Amino acid sequence: MAKVAFLGLGVMGYPMAGHLAAAGHVVTVYNRTESKAHAWVAEHGNAWAPTPREAAREAQFVMSCVGNDDDLRAVCLGPDGAFAGMAPGSVFVDHTTVSAAVTRELAALAAEAGISFIDAPISGGEAGAQNGVLSIMCGGDAAAYARAEPIIAAYARTCRRIGDTGAGQLTKMCNQIAIAGLVQALAEALNFAEKAGLDGRAVVDVISQGAAGSWQMSNRHETMLDGEFDHGFAVDWMRKDLGICLAAANENGASLPVTALVDQFYKDIQSMGGARWDTSSLIKRLQ
Repeated sequence: MAKVAFLGLGVMGYPMAGHLAAAGHVVTVYNRTESKAHAWVAEHGNAWAPTPREAAREAQFVMSCVGNDDDLRAVCLGPDGAFAGMAPGSVFVDHTTVSAAVTRELAALAAEAGISFIDAPISGGEAGAQNGVLSIMCGGDAAAYARAEPIIAAYARTCRRIGDTGAGQLTKMCNQIAIAGLVQALAEALNFAEKAGLDGRAVVDVISQGAAGSWQMSNRHETMLDGEFDHGFAVDWMRKDLGICLAAANENGASLPVTALVDQFYKDIQSMGGARWDTSSLIKRLQ
């Protein structure tokens, strides 16, 4: 069992840290809103700390799951940041979806302090975090990853090192690019079925068993048909992620015409008041 710090107790981080505690690790949590940290300790025991530095002190592994590039820098850097409290030889594992550029920046600063940095963005949504079955794509030093993998296993169904620093974030971009197109296609199919006078559930029951089947179709079609969009990954966060994808594509020359189009569709959803709806709300702009 390891001594672990977990920074960020949002929709994903709260249950992930809980799985670490359930696995028997010694966990200290930090959250910007302290009431969430107190609630977590009341539920799972262990301890909380008022700053990332104090949470990271003596930890062998420090996990983070925050909001964006700036949030990640805030918990890592400065006199109260995690890097200031981490000992040489310890490992920082970042589960936030951020740019590959900030990952490489922080990995270089960590290396100067003798700290290993693993970028490990996650996929699987709130249900995946709660059930401990996330898919995790990682980048960083192979030896450091090998040390961290048994700790990450507490909340992962699949965890794989893809390559060097930044490879995890680039893989997460591939994930978001694929999801954007899938959700838009599903929204169009369900809306088409409705306009054609078909029973959308019956349609999905058939086509989900063939080549059109997907996780999105199996897990989101009913709530899309019912107009329920309060249970998944928010549109605001998806637009943040797609912005990262499009910026990276501008750098590497990849063509992402569908991704760029769906990003604008999500902008429409924001204009409709759906910034906090989950990503399956794309169907609303077609109705």
